[in-house]
Amino acid sequence: MNKDLKPAPARVTMKDIALAAGVSQSTVSFVLNGHADMRISEETRKRVMDAVAHLGYRPRGAGRPPKDAGVRVIGLMFDEVATSPFAAISIEGVQEEAWKQNVIVETVMTGGDKDYETAVLRKWAADRVEGVVYGSILTRRVSPPDALAKHKAVLLNCYDPESRFPSVVPAERRGGEAAARMLIEAGHRRIAFITGENWMEASDQRLEGYERALRAADIPIDPNLIVQGNFLPSGGRTATLRLLDGPVRPDVIFCANDLMAVGCYEALKERGETVGGSICVMGYDDQEIAQHLSPALSTVLLPHREMGNWCAQAILTEGQHQATQERMECPVIARQSHSRT
Repeated sequence: MNKDLKPAPARVTMKDIALAAGVSQSTVSFVLNGHADMRISEETRKRVMDAVAHLGYRPRGAGRPPKDAGVRVIGLMFDEVATSPFAAISIEGVQEEAWKQNVIVETVMTGGDKDYETAVLRKWAADRVEGVVYGSILTRRVSPPDALAKHKAVLLNCYDPESRFPSVVPAERRGGEAAARMLIEAGHRRIAFITGENWMEASDQRLEGYERALRAADIPIDPNLIVQGNFLPSGGRTATLRLLDGPVRPDVIFCANDLMAVGCYEALKERGETVGGSICVMGYDDQEIAQHLSPALSTVLLPHREMGNWCAQAILTEGQHQATQERMECPVIARQSHSRT
């Protein structure tokens, strides 16, 4: 057993196994699915299986009931899947929960084409699917096609302003507030914030959460410490340089996503600052790169897997759900970058 393995997380995924074993997720998948024809060394296979045993990983479908006659299906419709890593996490969340009940998931990417969405929904109606998960890669209001009303349906990472369907979205304001509160508890008072693109709801809500935490702590909101970004490393770098050249030197820079935090790190190092030393940094959304930055980035987890789980549960639970909105908690992931060493 590898003594360097860390304690098991609350919910173990292939990503956790890959990190513990020091291999890619593809390697983990090939090992667990018994692909003996792949040129994977015995030492690597052993590391993967040691991590599986240590973390208590249960493959998708473990403990599922025996297959009965017929195939039960959930339809999962996304507007985009290639523009963000979070779509794949949501899809996995729906799949793993559905498979526990011997239900498979058919996934389509529509590009937001309403005619295509309607055609797929008609096909799924003819197939008598258990229900449909209608998802968006951006948290936003949507206008699903009328054909969705013919299905038991839930909305994933989006909502219907007419409240025709149950929906689940991240609790972005509470996530921003919790992160800012952690920074205040770490002793910071001059807390800068780099926003995302202001047309995105997530950007506005994360900023609102930040402002809420400052008001609760009687810390004045200083416009000099709020700078526009663009959710990309380039925006994080440019905004950080503006903050460093501004009239108020920040104790910590709270970036509205992790990619901007990457650019923030670059700018700070260019100016001879030490992340977690002279200036601290907080991110948001817990992308893969967050834990590989030096120091590892404190950030906020977007619960896309849990949201996918929730959708499958809602579809497969007997009866109709009320058309209410579930706001799922976004926990803060404390690493090394948010407090001074």
